[in-house]
Amino acid sequence: MFLFALCLYLGKLVSSGGSLEFRYHNTVEVERYLRDVNNTFDFTHLHSIGKSVEGRDLWVLILGKNPAEHRMGIPEFKYVGNMHGNEVVGRVLLLQLIDHLTRGYLSDPLVTRLLNSTRVHILVSMNPDGFESSSRDCMYSQGRFNKNGIDLNRNFPDAFSKKESGMREMEVRAIMDWLKTESFVLSANLHGGAVVASYPYDNSNGGSELQSGSSVAPDNDVLIQLAKTYSYTHSQMHKGDHCYDSKDFKEGITNGYYWYPLPGGMQDYNYVWGQCLEITLELSCCKYPPESDLPGLWDANRAALLAYMQQVHLGVKGQVLDAEGNPLQNALVEVEGRQNLCPFRTDRHGEYYRLLLPGNYTFRVTFPGHQVLMETLTVPYGPDSFSALVHNFQLQRSAAATPGPSRPTQSCTPPQVWRPLGGHSPSLGPSGVTILLVLLVLRDTMLL
Repeated sequence: MFLFALCLYLGKLVSSGGSLEFRYHNTVEVERYLRDVNNTFDFTHLHSIGKSVEGRDLWVLILGKNPAEHRMGIPEFKYVGNMHGNEVVGRVLLLQLIDHLTRGYLSDPLVTRLLNSTRVHILVSMNPDGFESSSRDCMYSQGRFNKNGIDLNRNFPDAFSKKESGMREMEVRAIMDWLKTESFVLSANLHGGAVVASYPYDNSNGGSELQSGSSVAPDNDVLIQLAKTYSYTHSQMHKGDHCYDSKDFKEGITNGYYWYPLPGGMQDYNYVWGQCLEITLELSCCKYPPESDLPGLWDANRAALLAYMQQVHLGVKGQVLDAEGNPLQNALVEVEGRQNLCPFRTDRHGEYYRLLLPGNYTFRVTFPGHQVLMETLTVPYGPDSFSALVHNFQLQRSAAATPGPSRPTQSCTPPQVWRPLGGHSPSLGPSGVTILLVLLVLRDTMLL
């Protein structure tokens, strides 16, 4: 009798046609669904990146040809939903996206090429505690904040703010730690309450980045292209926000700061410290729309979600190697004319990824003890072929020892990243903290 009841309960996750049902699944149901997907499809991998304040796992499903580990030349992409617990459309859309990808792999050519060329990470809910406390109100539902009453999208380190408490919520620390384990190239976080694609920067301190009311990032042209890709592939977004209580957005996009200043935001943190270009997608006028609206919202966003993923193949990728062909970790790969607050570095595999629009670019590649390499490349449009331009930079050892590059700036060390706080996650002991601080210093002086 128990097994029969359990089968009936699990069966409610899908409709009679076998596809994922359009409704709001609670946290227990979402976990069951993700586990079932992971057990069914060998091109998926499920893991938890941490826990919420109330102890709920933050489950990430990875999809790709080799989901359990990074492979050379395969860019890492992520979607994050439900950061604000009462903004629930992104949570639903990411579950539907998982269903679409798993059903389409090896049968749908676009899905197959995406998953063969990209490792896709999907965090359905960053704030499960907030979701569970939400009520079904269009705009004024409780549940926006986490269990501690903190807005998670105001809790990240901010390169433009001097008022840094360093007190990171568990969910935020989980994201920050996650970014250290994967070299993410492109990302989007899904919200609700408007219909627009917002791009960095979200904040400013009135420096040179502040131009005509916008806070302009060094990769502004790429960020605008990313936002427009989503907006124009979406069925309505490019027409401007049609929500009754919101402003119109030309072409369905906006600079984050121009819309409203936002300190401690996740997309700026990804871009400045994670080398990951991220935009914020506002996907519905109602934060918590009736379930009858969900099929239409999926239809409006399905193609855009896929098209945006494909943009991970913009630009150029490859490795930085020494004269013997060994990969160099922490080599700086900079594009002339783009002075990022934190210069882009190679990862532990010596890999780099730079999202760039088609054109000619001069690269400056530096590593201590090696000659500076300047090289100009012609970059094609990679998404059509599902691959950025592949180019390796090979450095020659310098005859005399050379000092480390004057950059990165002090802002490249996020404040209080390693500060141990109470909670469900185990904290580092004093020796662990000391070792990590030493490693950070060595990294930033280019000794590692």
